Amino acid sequence: MKVKDLITIKDLSISDIEEIFALAAKLKGDGKISKDEPLKGKTLGLIFQKPSLRTKVSFAAAMAQLGGTAIFLAPDEVKLGEREEIKDVARTLSRYLDGIVARTFKHGDIVELAEYSAVPVINGLSDFSHPCQALADLFTVKEKKGKVKGLKIAYVGDGNNVCNSLLMTAARVGADIAVATPKGYEPEKEVVKISSDFASVTGTKVWLTADPQKAVEGADVIYTDVWTSMGQEKERNKRLKDFKGFQINEKLCSNAKKDYIIMHCLPAHRGEEISDESLESPHSVVFDQAENRLHVEKAILMLLLK
Repeated sequence: MKVKDLITIKDLSISDIEEIFALAAKLKGDGKISKDEPLKGKTLGLIFQKPSLRTKVSFAAAMAQLGGTAIFLAPDEVKLGEREEIKDVARTLSRYLDGIVARTFKHGDIVELAEYSAVPVINGLSDFSHPCQALADLFTVKEKKGKVKGLKIAYVGDGNNVCNSLLMTAARVGADIAVATPKGYEPEKEVVKISSDFASVTGTKVWLTADPQKAVEGADVIYTDVWTSMGQEKERNKRLKDFKGFQINEKLCSNAKKDYIIMHCLPAHRGEEISDESLESPHSVVFDQAENRLHVEKAILMLLLK
């Protein structure tokens, strides 16, 4: 990888993504690489302003399995931009750590952290982007389908940070992607522009619709996320009304290809954005997808820290 940090998918070239996927596949299939402890003596800092299960545990486990150490920094211990200026936190931690993973409410906080940090900064989720999730998602698609290029991915739900990163990654690696959201919940225009530019290079299609059935029609992959993300709890009742008809369930999925797979980044609100039957169906690869966060993040850490 030619980049110092991983802030958004926009930072990565196709060859960068292919390199991550190739190394992740090796790490998943061959335990010898991890046993050699390629990151022995390295220390990773985890700065989290939001709750986390998969991101926190998978990065900590990845460092441990690669021979390194992870230090968790709770919100009250850091208070980016409140207790201390972000640029001062970045320059201080650079003297102690070999890399930083940050999960923040504001995307700008991660950008500033990376600007002043002398060590690699990895976006563990911001209000704009969730690149590690999207990379694990497309790695899972490739694993399950044998390819990514030429497939159709349907995202149904809120045009949030996960949707933003999935859009850019799918277009970057050559998959068609249809995004179905209620009006007013579309992904950011900047993301659609970037994704469309990527698609023009890879010869794929990116389109938005307010009709979930049209998005899912002929899809190889059906993806969803929660309708109410962290920090939006006050909007929950309104969102439940606005997203009526956007649930992933057997009826909606009947419009997809027979061998479709269902994906969800988790945590899932069963009975809201996805039915219990769909999440537990043979089509669901949700927990394989969650596992692949570990392998993809191992690859990212090796490429950035080693």
